[in-house]
Amino acid sequence: MKRIATGAALAAGTLAVTALAFAPSAAAVTPTTATVTASCGIFGGGTATLTATQSGTSATLTLTSSAITTPLALSANSIASTLTMANSTGSSRVFSGTVNPAMAAGSPVTVGPLPGTVAAGDSLDFYKGSLKMVIFGITVTCTSSAAQSPGPFVMD
Repeated sequence: MKRIATGAALAAGTLAVTALAFAPSAAAVTPTTATVTASCGIFGGGTATLTATQSGTSATLTLTSSAITTPLALSANSIASTLTMANSTGSSRVFSGTVNPAMAAGSPVTVGPLPGTVAAGDSLDFYKGSLKMVIFGITVTCTSSAAQSPGPFVMD
């Protein structure tokens, strides 16, 4: 009986390893971070970091900046954000949601991760895109006058 159990365990382990070997690899975006210079009206402007993740046709983007600050204290998940990324291979891609940490007045801004849908080969850049944040009914729009560095997010 012990040999049968050991044999069954080995067979199951072999099948699991074989399945992993033939499983499709996870999609990846490159680069995973980029720097932009954004102008955001009353929130200020300056350098911001975009961080991207991708899994298949789903992706998320997060924007953080110590140069762009909140004029008022904000509670968690209180900013309705829409991040539109220009796509050199087709239609712009939109990432939206109400995900942000709580922030004291004068704090650096962080929004995201904001979910969106992408396609393999998309080449996404904040330049010629925008970030719109609705805070207490007021819309703040951030734009950039130059391409992100080191380059666009290329979706796998």
